[in-house]
Amino acid sequence: MTLTPQFLDELRARTTLSALVGKSVKLQRAGHEFKACCPFHNEKSPSFTLNDDKGFYHCFGCGAHGDAIKWLTEHQGLPFIDAVKELAAAAGMDMPAPDPRSAERAERARGLHEVCADAAAWFTEQLYGIGGAEARALLERRGIAGDTARDFGLGFAPDSRGKLRAALKDYGDALLVEAGLLIQVEGKEPYDRFRGRLMIPIRDPRGRVIAFGGRIIGDGEPKYLNSPETPLFDKGRQLYNLDRAAAASRKAGRVIAVEGYMDVIALAQAGFGEAVAPLGTAMTEAQLDRLWRLSDVPLLCFDGDAAGQKAAVRAAHRAMPMLAPGRSLAFVTLPQGQDPDDLVRASGSGAFEKLLRQPEPLVDRLWTHEVAAESLDTPEQRAGLKRRLADLAQNIADPSVRSEYQSEFRRRFDDLFARAPRAPFQPRSPGKVRDRRTGTWKLPDPPPSAAARGVGTSGIDRALARAVLAGLIRHPAEIARHVEVLGSLSAGDGALARLFGAVVDVALEDQALDSAGVLTILAKSGFDQIAADLLRADTLPFSFTQPGTDAALAAADLNEAIMVMVTRPQVDAALADATTAVQARFTDEAFARQVALVQERQALDARLANLVLADEDGKTFA
Repeated sequence: MTLTPQFLDELRARTTLSALVGKSVKLQRAGHEFKACCPFHNEKSPSFTLNDDKGFYHCFGCGAHGDAIKWLTEHQGLPFIDAVKELAAAAGMDMPAPDPRSAERAERARGLHEVCADAAAWFTEQLYGIGGAEARALLERRGIAGDTARDFGLGFAPDSRGKLRAALKDYGDALLVEAGLLIQVEGKEPYDRFRGRLMIPIRDPRGRVIAFGGRIIGDGEPKYLNSPETPLFDKGRQLYNLDRAAAASRKAGRVIAVEGYMDVIALAQAGFGEAVAPLGTAMTEAQLDRLWRLSDVPLLCFDGDAAGQKAAVRAAHRAMPMLAPGRSLAFVTLPQGQDPDDLVRASGSGAFEKLLRQPEPLVDRLWTHEVAAESLDTPEQRAGLKRRLADLAQNIADPSVRSEYQSEFRRRFDDLFARAPRAPFQPRSPGKVRDRRTGTWKLPDPPPSAAARGVGTSGIDRALARAVLAGLIRHPAEIARHVEVLGSLSAGDGALARLFGAVVDVALEDQALDSAGVLTILAKSGFDQIAADLLRADTLPFSFTQPGTDAALAAADLNEAIMVMVTRPQVDAALADATTAVQARFTDEAFARQVALVQERQALDARLANLVLADEDGKTFA
C-alpha cells in the first residue's frame, strides 16, 4: 500500500481537528482558534492552541505540535498506519488498494482479532458462571473488586482440554491454533492451551484483544502462562494496559512500569491508572521506547526482592544507548519482599504515592549497583569499577549525555576514594576537638577572628595563592604532584602567575631539589625577595607554610588548599551566572541551582577555614 502525499493532504483536509481532539480534551473557543490545558503535560492555565484552518495544534508550554495523524500517534499511541485508517474511515475515504499479499495479511488479522475478542467474551462468561467460583474467590482474596475485574475484562478458563475449542468451533482449528488459543501436537487433536486459570486479556494500543495471560488458580507451574507469539502478538513490543494507561499518564504526568498483571490491576484500583507491565519478559528496547512516548522519565517500580532489583538493573543497562537530553529513567524501590500489589493492600495508596515522589535517578541506581558488585579493597578491584563505569557511559549514543555521565562517574569515583584521614583515629573526648598540630584533644577554639574569616571571603584568590606558593617552596616534593594544575595558573598575568610558572619550571628541571635549592633557582630568576616574603610564617597561617610541620600533614593540607584555590573561582563564576538567570527569569530550577552553588561556596569556605591554624593562646593567626 502506498500512501501518497496527495492522499494524506486530502485526509487532513477532510478531518476537523477540533472535533477529533475535542473527544478527549475540553476545548474553549478563542477567536478563530481553540485553547485548552495541554494534554501532554500538567498545567493550570491553557497554553495549548488548535487551529482548524491551519490543521495543527501547538503547545507553547511543552512544544507539542502536530496534525490529526500525529494526534492519534502521539496522544492515542496508535501506529501510523492505524491512525491513517481510523481517520480515513471517519472521513469516508477508501484506503489505497493494498497488494494481494497485504490484503491477505489484513484479512487474516481481522479474523484473529475477532476470534480473540470472542474468546475473551467466553472466558468472562465462565468467570461469572458456576464453574468460576474458585476464580472469583481468588480475586476476592487478592482484594480485586467486581467493577475492577469487569473493567479489565477478567475471565476464567475451565480445567478442560476442549471446552474453548468447542465453543469457538465455527472459526476452525487452524485459526484457533494461529491465535494461540489451541495447542497443536503432530498426530493428535488440538487442545485448549489455557486450562484452570484466571484469564487476563492483553490489548493493543487501540484496545483490541490480541493475546491472553493466564494465572493458575491453585498450585502448579507455571504460575503465569502467556499466549505464544502470533501475527497479532509480539510480547517484546507490547505493554500490558497500555491502551488504558496512555490517557491516564497524560493526566498524571508520569507512567509507572511494574512487573506483573496483578500489580497493574491492583494499582489501577488504588487510583494509579498510569501503570503498565512487560509481558513476562525483561524490559526491551521497544517497550522502553513506548514508555518514553508517554513520559520523559518513566518510573520503573519492580518488586523489592532480588529478582525484581536485578530486572531493574537490566532495564537500566538496556536504556543506556537510548538516553537523550531530558530523557532518562527513575526507579522506585519497594520494601524488601513486597510488590506494588502487596504495598497498596497493606499500607494504602498514600504509602505508594510517597515512594513515587522520591524516585532514584538512573545514575544513582547504576552507581550503587556497580559499587556493590564486588569488594573494592585492592587497586585491581577499584580499577575494575572504573572500567565498568567507563563502559556504561560509553554505551550512550548521545554525545552530550555520554560526556555528562563520564564526568559524573569520574567525580563520584574520586570522591569515594579520596585521601584517607591524615591521623590515626583517636576516641573523642566529650566537648573537645583534636588539635591539628599535636593530634591531642583540647577544648574547642573560639570563633575565628574577622581577619581569619576574610581568608575565605575577601581576596581569597591572591591570599590563598601566596600561601600555596609558600607551601610549595617549603615542600618542593609536592610541586610535581600538582604540576598540571599549577601550569594552568601560570598562564595568568601578574607576578604571582609568573612565580607559579617559575615553580613549575623548577619541578620539571629537577624533582629532587630541596627548599634551599628552589630558593636559589628562584633567586636567579629574580624572585628572591618575593619568595623570602612568602616564607614569613606570621602572615601565612597554614600548616604547610610553617617551619617544622609534619611532612604528611603539610602535604595533605597543601593538597586541600590547592583544591579550594582552583575550585572557588569556578564556583563563583557559576554562581554569578545562576544569579543572573534568577534575576532574568525566576523558576524553581534556577533558584535551586543558585542555592546549591551558594552552599557549595560556603562548603569551600569552611574547608579553607579549617586549614587556618590557631596560636598557642587559642587565637587564629592574622
